Amino acid sequence: MQISARADYAVRAMIALAADGKTVKAESLADEQGLPRKFLEAILADLRRSGLVASQRGPDGGHRLARAADEISVADIMRAVDGPLAAVRGKRPEDSSYEGVTKPLQTVWIAVRASLRSVLDETTLADIASGELPEHVKRLAEVPDAWSPR
Repeated sequence: MQISARADYAVRAMIALAADGKTVKAESLADEQGLPRKFLEAILADLRRSGLVASQRGPDGGHRLARAADEISVADIMRAVDGPLAAVRGKRPEDSSYEGVTKPLQTVWIAVRASLRSVLDETTLADIASGELPEHVKRLAEVPDAWSPR
């Protein structure tokens, strides 16, 4: 799985908003996280349209979470900026079909999506901001070759 820069930046910005707990200007978020400001502003607009971020204009304006940090998963953020977690040639895995010896491949793609969901849907901003990740996520990261490239 490739995590886009857009998704990475969105998750980082949302964690920063969760940790701060108040309204933060896009410029401050960009500086704090080392993100391109214009790109971040476009990402924040997507997050606002998805109902994950609220914004306020004016001298005290900026962005804040639209819901509690424990109600926003990493998957919610990724879907808001990139669409479905797992797609096969631009389609959802259940909409793909294969024939003959490749028929079981659809089941593999469904399992991949289920695996992604088990981590991304079950990990919230509050989990990350507090440093208390779900136990099953920590266990997956502790598998001996989890940190080794292949």
